[in-house]
Order: sequence, then C-alpha cells, then structure tokens
Amino acid sequence: MTGKKSPMGLFAARKLRKKRLKFRWSQREFKIRMLGLKLKVDPLEGAPMARGIVLEKVGVEARQPNSALRKAVKVQLVKNNKVVTAFVPWDGGLKMIDEHDEVIIEGIGGPRGRSMGDIPGVRYRVVMVNGVSLKELLKGKKQKPRR
Repeated sequence: MTGKKSPMGLFAARKLRKKRLKFRWSQREFKIRMLGLKLKVDPLEGAPMARGIVLEKVGVEARQPNSALRKAVKVQLVKNNKVVTAFVPWDGGLKMIDEHDEVIIEGIGGPRGRSMGDIPGVRYRVVMVNGVSLKELLKGKKQKPRR
C-alpha cells in the first residue's frame, strides 16, 4: 500500500484541520494576524481614525522619479502621545492648518497599511481640522473656528 501525505476517512477531519493550521503559520499574513503584531505597533491602536495636536509643518521629499515637497504635519496623538507624520491633501491644504490645531487623521490607504505612492514613511492623512472637514475649508463652505 502506498503511503499518503494526508489522512483520509470518516474520522480524519480533526487531524486534517490541525495539519492545515500547522502549515498556515508559515504564511506571513496569518502569523501577523494571529500574534496581533499590527495592533502592537499601530499608533492608532486598531482604530480607523485618531485625534491629535499639530506639532509642526514639514515638507517630505517625494521618492524617485518624482521631485516635489509633499506637505505634511507632525501630529502628537491625544490617546497615547505617539508622534506620527500625516500628509495634508489638496492644493493649499497646509494653509488651513496652524500649529497647535486639533486634527483628525486616518490611514492613507496604501498596501497593507504602509505608505502610499511617492511619500516615504507617511502612513496617515489629515481629514479634519478643529472639528471641520479639510475639504469644506478648502471649498470655502465653512470657516475654521477661532479659539
């Protein structure tokens, strides 16, 4: 009788499931998910958005072959005091943001939660400034509240 790699028969289900689980540990995504590594290193701690205070405005140089200064801000998150860099989208978006403003950031939507396009090391983008949508500010539909 020739030897089989996988168990067969009516009562083989448990053995098959255990065997499949053993081999799934060699898959990168499975291991990251099961060990909870994303949540351990993620500054947003698994949340879709986070609130933070703007520390400074910075210009991030674009990756090759592009040549530009992508406008970004350094943000200190309220919930855990971690400092992250967030991209400021749209033309003139940086003019709407001042230091010590309260902003809400979200993931920029790159592959596997990494940085997007030609902006190196920037994983987040600004969506709101002082409780007002950045897009509404730029369209001129709303005013930024003065404190």
